[in-house]
Amino acid sequence: MRLRLVARLACLAAASSAIAAVHAQQDFPNKPIRIIVGYAAGGGNDIIVRVMQPELQKGLGQPVIVENKPGAQGSIASAFVAKSAPDGYTIHITPASSTLASAPHIFKQLPYDPLKDFAPVTTINSLTFVVAVDASKPFRSISDLISHLKSKPGNGFYGTQSNSGLIAAEWLKSKTGLETVSVPFKVTGDAFASLLSGQIDFMSVDSTWAKGQSKVRILAVTAAKRSATLPEVPTLAEAGMPGIDVAPWWGVVVPAGTPRPIIDKLAGWFNQITASEETKQFLARAALDPFPGSPEQMAGLLKTEVERWGSFVKMAKIAPQ
Repeated sequence: MRLRLVARLACLAAASSAIAAVHAQQDFPNKPIRIIVGYAAGGGNDIIVRVMQPELQKGLGQPVIVENKPGAQGSIASAFVAKSAPDGYTIHITPASSTLASAPHIFKQLPYDPLKDFAPVTTINSLTFVVAVDASKPFRSISDLISHLKSKPGNGFYGTQSNSGLIAAEWLKSKTGLETVSVPFKVTGDAFASLLSGQIDFMSVDSTWAKGQSKVRILAVTAAKRSATLPEVPTLAEAGMPGIDVAPWWGVVVPAGTPRPIIDKLAGWFNQITASEETKQFLARAALDPFPGSPEQMAGLLKTEVERWGSFVKMAKIAPQ
């Protein structure tokens, strides 16, 4: 009799917990939400979040707080989110192609698993890198630049500030047989100064920065297709180097185990924001292309990208830190 009573009480407790969980999902959100950002306030990644934050706040009807946790190329913030409660109240907006897809290949020890510790919500936008030269130089095409580089001892120099820029330039080199030497910079502005002074021959840089510079000429984009914000600029594939496709992308993830109804609500809100005219105009000004998606689409993309960026890192000979 006592065993039956214990079993019945256990069933009632389980049922009560299940009912409470269902109500929690239906009521979501009923308290403030945190967006965790892996970069310092005011930077390019942070600006994207700041544009999303007020629109998300309107849709959710709850305060949305942005918390910056910079460091280790975004992995500090990602690790924090991975260990957070899976209840939908801690959201990570991140350049997922770097903080999640390439991170396992550039860090010897990573405090999270990009495929197991997060539940994908949706993609947001993508960004192409570009090959940019000093606008005062006579180079009008990638062919012009390549001819110039091949005429120089050692094939000259290029500058970049990021792993994505390094990968794009090294891929270009592999397609053309160039030996052009990489010059790493901590700040894009320093690479720009070196370009204008003639110390480097070209820059491999993100389109957001390059689009706003009147003293550089953009010869090609590194994505597989032309950017909607730079429609007149050809791809490297169109310039005779098929297969090159370097286009970092942003996405939204939450801790693994977050209930699917909550994930679906978040995906719907984010895609609605991405589709709004205001957001489209902001993305266009920043040389970013809208990239809406779904939890399934992002999960599949992330799995593929982890493998793809691993091959990129090996090609560019980026040593794990």
